Amino acid sequence: MPDLSIIVPIYNERATVATAVEQLLAAELPVLSYEVVLVDDGSTDGTREWLREQVFPSSVQLVLHDHNRGKGAAVRTGLQHASGTYATILDADLEYAPESLTPLLRPLLEGDAQVVYGVRGFEAHSAFSFWYVVGNKAVSLAANVLFNTWLSDIMTCHKVLPTSLFRALNLRERGFAFEAEITARLAGSGVRIYEVPVTYRARSREDGKKLTAADGVRVLGTLVRCRLDRRVLRNAQAHVPAPPELTDDLRARFERVQPVARR
Repeated sequence: MPDLSIIVPIYNERATVATAVEQLLAAELPVLSYEVVLVDDGSTDGTREWLREQVFPSSVQLVLHDHNRGKGAAVRTGLQHASGTYATILDADLEYAPESLTPLLRPLLEGDAQVVYGVRGFEAHSAFSFWYVVGNKAVSLAANVLFNTWLSDIMTCHKVLPTSLFRALNLRERGFAFEAEITARLAGSGVRIYEVPVTYRARSREDGKKLTAADGVRVLGTLVRCRLDRRVLRNAQAHVPAPPELTDDLRARFERVQPVARR
């Protein structure tokens, strides 16, 4: 059983998928082992053909959707195939570096956290636009008001959860609102979320940025739905594994592996 499952939802990313997979397979992370679950969500731009032509190592699984179902559906498919103790999501658009997972893993492996989010700083050189940042802050504020939390970035792709807990949340959103649904289900179940800063570089609309203002409206609707929904996971702690023994080797990896800034 690997320590970490990295789920990569992919849809029409032919321009970046080769680099993204190469960087991920070359990444050194402070875990003893990790697997990669690539989920092609019905790509039509040559991405699927490229993926099928590759000879991946045994630590990589490739799963194909017969048609586009949305990011949330792709991640749920990835969770069905994940066998790691912990699971995370890494998009194939190069906005996040694989090594930026390192600061998220440390609180989990040291027993200081149950779920960790990587919070984006949205510096001037890395943000997509003013309204994109405002929208992100607005939906994060809405989540804080609805669930009495204090979170900085609920829409971050970088979330690391115990795989068993991830599956137990019974997520149903198909699109980008899936990210907000994760937070809402965790908060509604009383799971505290640990935040750490990560590096990030937003791509432009011309480069393939897919998130729109309509997605922001869907996110708000998802947050309200989850707040009104009385179904919550009442035994969340049962899905949180005991942290592994923090060996000298793992400590050395934490010191050696540093996040890579995106430019």
